[in-house]
Amino acid sequence: MDRIMAMQTFVRIVDTNSFTRAAQSLGIPRATATTLVQSLEAMLGTQLLVRTTRRLNLTAEGAAYYERCVQILADIDDIEASLRRPDDRPRGRLRVEMPAVVANAIILPALDDFHARHEHILLAFGVSNRQVDLVCEAIDCCILIGALPASGLIARRLGELERVTCASPLYLARYGTPLQFDELTDHVAVNYMCVQTGRAADFDFQANGDKVNVPLGGFVQVSDEHAYLECGLRGFGLIQPSRALAQPYLDSGRLREVLPHCRPVPMPVSIAYLRHRRVPLHVLAFVSWLAELFGTARHVSHELPDVSRILRGMEANEPAGV
Repeated sequence: MDRIMAMQTFVRIVDTNSFTRAAQSLGIPRATATTLVQSLEAMLGTQLLVRTTRRLNLTAEGAAYYERCVQILADIDDIEASLRRPDDRPRGRLRVEMPAVVANAIILPALDDFHARHEHILLAFGVSNRQVDLVCEAIDCCILIGALPASGLIARRLGELERVTCASPLYLARYGTPLQFDELTDHVAVNYMCVQTGRAADFDFQANGDKVNVPLGGFVQVSDEHAYLECGLRGFGLIQPSRALAQPYLDSGRLREVLPHCRPVPMPVSIAYLRHRRVPLHVLAFVSWLAELFGTARHVSHELPDVSRILRGMEANEPAGV
């Protein structure tokens, strides 16, 4: 039995709560994953997992063994990292999942700069609003907008995307331009639907330091930023897109800002990665570049932590807010 492979398999099974998903993420047959765990249990003389039809549960011995395995595997990564040559450059394939607005408005326009700095890193971007499973899909990190879900991820805040309340001239000619909150009762909205909850989000505003939610009716709901923007451009209702996405249309006059004295609450943007995984050099390189990029991007609030502190925290696997 390859003891290290058996430990990695056991840890991955616990993290994914599935023999099948663990085997898929490791690129091995499910039968091999099962055999490795059985061999571990036989060697240790104790049961590590209790298998039921719905889930896997750790025994007391299994929980203790899991914690030690995580530490041992991290120590192995540390040893290997310490033996790398000082001139080794970050390299390898980096899989990142991100929302379309972040990809199109911030990351892709600056990608030449990243490639010039790290030509040995091959980027594989997934662009969607879906909720991803980093372990099962073998994704290195993901960029998240909004509140962070309860999970086993570690996240680092990158900044906040500014948003704007706006509508097309066609819509405003039909319904008028609202000047105060109480006038919104005479208006309709394009409702943005959260993929995770299936619910449409209320309009929100910052007024006198407080957040004010305003539910608005409408006849169309969408779950994609570009479809949301297109509905606004066609006069289907008021919208609250990110300013980065809407700015070209505001500049051209195809959209007009309304209620500029009480703007929408900015959307927090974070990057997340697995809690128990030693962060590889190419991931650190991308996060460092990303933090720098968000610190200079238009329509992003710049109250960001220092880049070096981000990297120190990641290298130490310091938990943060998820």
